[in-house]
Amino acid sequence: MTGVFNTVIKAVWRWFVPERPSFYDRSLLALMFSLMAIGLMMVASASIKEGPGGDMFYFTKRHLIFLVICIVLGVATLYVPIERWKEWSGRLLIGALSLLFAVLAVGRTVNGAKRWIGFGFFNIQPAELAKLALIAFIASYLVRRSDEVRGNLIGFIKPLAVVFLLAIMLLAQPDLGSVIVLFVCTFGLLFIGGAKVVQFIAIIAAGIVALVGLVVFEPYRMRRVTSFLDPWADPFGSGYQLTQSLMAFGRGGFWGQGLGNSVQKLSYLPEAHTDFVFAILGEELGYFGVLVVLLLQLLLAMKALQIGRMALLRNKFFEGYFACGIGIWFSFQTVVNVGAAAGMLPTKGLTLPLVSYGGSSLIAITMAVAILLRIDFERRLDTSHVIQREAA
Repeated sequence: MTGVFNTVIKAVWRWFVPERPSFYDRSLLALMFSLMAIGLMMVASASIKEGPGGDMFYFTKRHLIFLVICIVLGVATLYVPIERWKEWSGRLLIGALSLLFAVLAVGRTVNGAKRWIGFGFFNIQPAELAKLALIAFIASYLVRRSDEVRGNLIGFIKPLAVVFLLAIMLLAQPDLGSVIVLFVCTFGLLFIGGAKVVQFIAIIAAGIVALVGLVVFEPYRMRRVTSFLDPWADPFGSGYQLTQSLMAFGRGGFWGQGLGNSVQKLSYLPEAHTDFVFAILGEELGYFGVLVVLLLQLLLAMKALQIGRMALLRNKFFEGYFACGIGIWFSFQTVVNVGAAAGMLPTKGLTLPLVSYGGSSLIAITMAVAILLRIDFERRLDTSHVIQREAA
């Protein structure tokens, strides 16, 4: 038994610390697959009472199919040079805008929201793909208009006008959560790109006023905010979902009730396998499981930012901005999902990256991870060529 254990430890060590230089980031790949495995496990557990026609593994099988599609698309994305993303950034944004317009025209309505385009077995949520397209466009804009962004207000306003156009279409669905993610990613990239702090203060103040207006003048958003502030005031009405989520965390304790032993998933907590899968994870795996998943998500976001920083230091500005934008996206979406499940933020309908059920989100985030791998691969390849030239 000791021999087998030692063999496993050596194999893991060789994976993360290979004897020869590796041309791809193995730790990033391990983080992605670890979160995918946890996601599949938790979706299988959380959705056991949700399947139509009495099929307990209906969502599990769909999630598994999505993961296979993600891996295929991820491998295909790895073969796309980063320069192509820079060249195609404008066309990708136009494609994202077209899909968002198509949603409003022919989209499917689920729970009062019109966010999906149906293709038989598979529903596409263009908002998830729009996040990746916008980050690529903003990264390209910062490379092409760096002096303009740093020098005057017009250079700062132009990308925000693009985000505003996307926001109009997203709010028509409605999808306020995705709008906030797009604005945060854009602000983060503009800050990294060197925009003036005074401009941020003015725009953020205007954004807060607009956000308050969107909440106050839309009754369902106002109910979400009031239920977030005091969910126990109406535990069987507007605060029902949050109170059930908090009860799930409370039952979990430190070690949890055990995988598969959640009570809240048994028709008590709505959308247990999508927006609130983190609450079921807390109930079944406890505080320890919550810490593990949060650590993996933190490492994933930090890895993206590290790849972006290394690219920027080598004057690979598009690659650096692109990677940093992806890191901001991952980290902020994780904070919003976890915060909503734990009652720290209003519910926004955002998935937990690589963990929650949802094909479009899984595909977009897997492609983003593949882009990070490609950025790091090209950097390592350039470094090896430099070393070879110096040795020669």
